[in-house]
Amino acid sequence: MSVEIRVPTLGESVTEATVARWLKSVGDAVKRDEPLVELETDKISLEVTAGEAGQLSEVLAKQGDTVEVGALLGRIADGAAGPAPKLNGNGHDSSKAAPVVAAEPADALMPAVRKLIEENGLDASTIKGTGPGGRILKGDVLAAIEAKRAPAKPTPAPTPVATVVTPPVVMKHEGGAREERVPMSRLRKRVAERLKQAQNTAAILTTFNEADMSAVIAARNAYKDGFEKKHGVKLGFMSFFVKASIQALREISAVNAEIAGDEIVYKQHYDIGVALSAPQGLVVPVLREADRMSFADIEKAIVSYGTKARENKLAIEDLTGGTFTITNGGIFGSMLSTPILNPPQVGILGMHKIQERPVAIAGKVEVRPMMYLALSYDHRLIDGREAVTFLVRIKECLEDPQRLLLEM
Repeated sequence: MSVEIRVPTLGESVTEATVARWLKSVGDAVKRDEPLVELETDKISLEVTAGEAGQLSEVLAKQGDTVEVGALLGRIADGAAGPAPKLNGNGHDSSKAAPVVAAEPADALMPAVRKLIEENGLDASTIKGTGPGGRILKGDVLAAIEAKRAPAKPTPAPTPVATVVTPPVVMKHEGGAREERVPMSRLRKRVAERLKQAQNTAAILTTFNEADMSAVIAARNAYKDGFEKKHGVKLGFMSFFVKASIQALREISAVNAEIAGDEIVYKQHYDIGVALSAPQGLVVPVLREADRMSFADIEKAIVSYGTKARENKLAIEDLTGGTFTITNGGIFGSMLSTPILNPPQVGILGMHKIQERPVAIAGKVEVRPMMYLALSYDHRLIDGREAVTFLVRIKECLEDPQRLLLEM
């Protein structure tokens, strides 16, 4: 009896994924709910887990394959009687036999690979096999030879040619690798498509302002210890910006809308996307009904999303349905930028680094912690007056945070 491993439902409008990598090899014992394979969609990376305990008996979708929802990825053999032995290409228990070496079919290439190992004075037991069942491929031997010849100073290791479908093309020179070409991930491709789509379809314009962050910084300094003690999370800047954005969106409803064909859809809810940098690329998880969230709720949600993003555990529902986006380039040191829209949204707010600068206050020059603000918007729907007014409301809320409590 075997259990099928299939591509799960990937979320709204997502019908296919790419097999990023298998976490188990054929013959490996697996536990129930243990991750087996990583899939990458145009929005997230996710792990497919084992439905039952047993032994991974068959892999039908290889790394790099595109698979649709419901497609068969592999099978798990029933392991109720205990983990089955790992079998090599000849059907023997690999835990009791010497490593089997092969480059392609074991029958035809096994002697050649063994000869390659012997000629170079290598120990087969020290070579990690990447073939089915842990078999040692010719590419594994070539990689071991190259590693043995490598100087003590670290240099980019060559990719085993025989173990990948499309190996990186590396241009070498005396100082080491000068170029490296790798396939774009599905997520990176999709991000590129969406950004280009936004530029091609929307009339993007950016307006700027600056805010004196003195009041927000003072509020944080005054309440941060008590806030963290009570809520178990630090009081950050993002919650102030989310609250200020909602105030502005309520007044300038066009910024919370979208264009659908010949119609304008005005949203009566405020689902704020917060752009995060994750290992797999840029992601924008959404704070649902953010207008109903407290400062603590917002900060907790952002921390949770950040953790999920780093661990590749964001779900499709975490990333869809936003009405407005906030991105913070300031954490990387950005002083000024022009954010690109996140379709079908028509507005995105850019935060930047807080920098002390001399400003004129009541006829006197004072040094204040200032931040440049940027609002990129779709000029097809939002006029300049509305965009400027929106950004002014953000500025007013940040410079006088009491407005956020009074909803003014």
